[in-house]
Amino acid sequence: MRQILSVLLLIIMLFIDGNAPKAGERQPIKAIYVPLADHYAGIIAYEKYRAEMKKAEYFIKRIGSWPELRAYFISGEVDMAFIISPMAMDMFAENPDFKWVGLMHRDGNALAINALLNKDVNLLKNRIDRKPDEKVANAFTKAKKNNGKPTQCGVPSLLATHTVVLYKYLKDHGKTLGLGYGLGKDVVAREIAPPKSPSFIRRQNSRGMPASFEQSLPWADVVETQGFGYVAWYSKDVIIWPNGHVECIAIATDNAIKNKKDALKEVIYYIHKAGADIENARIRGGSKIIEISDMIRKHIPEHNKDAIIQSLRSDLNVINYKNLNIDKEGLRQIMNYAVDGGILNKPIDIDAFADERFATEITQE
Repeated sequence: MRQILSVLLLIIMLFIDGNAPKAGERQPIKAIYVPLADHYAGIIAYEKYRAEMKKAEYFIKRIGSWPELRAYFISGEVDMAFIISPMAMDMFAENPDFKWVGLMHRDGNALAINALLNKDVNLLKNRIDRKPDEKVANAFTKAKKNNGKPTQCGVPSLLATHTVVLYKYLKDHGKTLGLGYGLGKDVVAREIAPPKSPSFIRRQNSRGMPASFEQSLPWADVVETQGFGYVAWYSKDVIIWPNGHVECIAIATDNAIKNKKDALKEVIYYIHKAGADIENARIRGGSKIIEISDMIRKHIPEHNKDAIIQSLRSDLNVINYKNLNIDKEGLRQIMNYAVDGGILNKPIDIDAFADERFATEITQE
């Protein structure tokens, strides 16, 4: 019996040793993202720093939509995902086999409207002066009265921070939001993958229908720089929070945290460093911001240079890549609005969801 136990113990030890990283060996960290300004720091970390990483072999994979990203992450084929926070909380409520390990950015989404809506809004020329006042909300209600049905507003997912922002904006002005349907509502949120949102505005324009979308940057900037829509307001002016509201977060599987902790920590460090690089480039402008834009467009060519630069304007400051460590109260704010709006069925235990061991000092410099 002792001999059998000894053999089994030896086999277990060999298995553990065989799966443990050897000295100097890099462990693969595979991350998935959707093509948004939200995830620029993950792309810049890949372009600038993957060769410097000593413990991680960092890979990124672009995914076309949020439902696809969710399914891909659940499959267990990747270690990390850059994801909208309400969807991550919904996933955690369903199966808590991953953790929240940091932020990808703060603020960073906007409402875009087409020309038919803007006739009643008459947006100010300078984007910095456009605020979430009652004008767009009233234009939504007028459009519903004229057309006999609610206006459609494209969102990347019903489980998106963007939907939370839209809900709060409408509630602030006494309007209502339907999630996918609702003839009695002022606006109905309709799921549209971010890359398809500009074509949605174009298509509604051609049909003579008022339309809008609430999406991450730079998609709202794309429609204005290309002349077929307008940025109405930015999310930072709807949900106010110190350092910017929580939006996309980074999550990692329990398996990656357990077996690749040092490699994962290194990747998160360089994502935070890349965020600082973006912040530095937007302040310095010129060749620095063009360099950032060029790296982004290797992975997201449909983000035109002008839209990227507009999104990263330091005077607007409508998205930022600072203070990317866990922000429990910031996430709680988003969660509470999401539950109030019926976007999430119930709250989660944020303390159980968050893993603060991956915090860095570089993101606060």
